[in-house]
Amino acid sequence: MPAYNSIFNEDPNPPRLVGNFPLLPLRTKIRGPVYPLPFPDPPLPASESPDPDSGSYDILDEVLALFRANTFFRNFEIQGPADRLLVYGIWFVSDCLSKIKQNANVRDATKDVTNLALDTHFAIPGDPAWPLNQMYEPPRDRQDGEILRQYMSQVRQELASRLLARVFDEGGDGKPSKWWLSFTKRKFMGKGL
Repeated sequence: MPAYNSIFNEDPNPPRLVGNFPLLPLRTKIRGPVYPLPFPDPPLPASESPDPDSGSYDILDEVLALFRANTFFRNFEIQGPADRLLVYGIWFVSDCLSKIKQNANVRDATKDVTNLALDTHFAIPGDPAWPLNQMYEPPRDRQDGEILRQYMSQVRQELASRLLARVFDEGGDGKPSKWWLSFTKRKFMGKGL
């Protein structure tokens, strides 16, 4: 059975690419280089995603929806630019989950995951520390590299906040969900950030 690919690969309006990394619009209040998508009306709880057919559904909702299923795969065929962002999102969610301790409370986990998301010293495609440089093209120049770094920072911050809402909402008792933390040891494609 193949891994699940992104539905944003079939988007009729192709996204802007930096290298071959897409800059897809996000549903966020965090400032960054892409325009934000509208929030659903009526507003949803932070731990829920809008319907995939709605205009508010974004790639980060898809990352969180496909994380648990795709984590089991060691091979992943990239079928379009959105898959590259999906792979990066899954790696980042895996890193975030490894920062959350089994007995952590919401405050400590939020602090640890937010610090990881706000860290500005992370690898981008083309850097020697990037896990899959053979599948990702580096940015053309320094300006494109800075735009990509800003976008990836925006993705990291929004993904961290959505993940925390899901991990701590499912239990309802202030403890992290064991169903999410059971994936802390798994490495998607055998790699991590």
